[in-house]
Amino acid sequence: MDEKKGLLIVISGPSGTGKGTICKSLVGKGDFLISVSATTRQPRQGEVDGVNYYFLTKEEFKTKIENDDFIEYAEVYGNYYGTPKSKVLDCIKNGINVILEIDIQGALKVKKTCPDGVFIFVIPPSMDELRKRISNRGTETPQSLMLRFRSAYEEIKYISRYNYVVVNDTVDMAVKRIQSIIIAEQCRADRRKGKILDLEEEIIDE
Repeated sequence: MDEKKGLLIVISGPSGTGKGTICKSLVGKGDFLISVSATTRQPRQGEVDGVNYYFLTKEEFKTKIENDDFIEYAEVYGNYYGTPKSKVLDCIKNGINVILEIDIQGALKVKKTCPDGVFIFVIPPSMDELRKRISNRGTETPQSLMLRFRSAYEEIKYISRYNYVVVNDTVDMAVKRIQSIIIAEQCRADRRKGKILDLEEEIIDE
């Protein structure tokens, strides 16, 4: 990997673990950019095209699928969601670390096409704490709370498919852990082949 290139960082985890807050905090602490997804659903009040999502028609989305323009995509409740490929690759090429905050289904698809990405699974300190966080939102009925909790149990089964697990006990600590992961990844020998070759040439020249 060229040292000037950025990293593709995929972050997943159950609803309520604080993934979105962590990602926003990372953006303010270095060369990180959160990838903007494309979708065919209608914009909600206050949402801006190109900021919250790239809003496309189903015809436009399907054309992009045919042109292999997405790193991953999925159909959810009748609407398509996808990660635009060119924008992500351009940012990485220019040394920007790109964050994909996506579900497990999408993450596993990305892992097949971008195996050199950094895959991070965010978990709560405990399942009891997760229940409290979801309940404190005040937006869940007892039934929807139970569905989200069951879904969390199913999602956690996929932890072994990720490179790293980060406990979000506090956002600051979770962000520091991810920053440490990124530093370690940037120092990996297989990502610094250019530097190693330069050193080898210096040795030969001497």
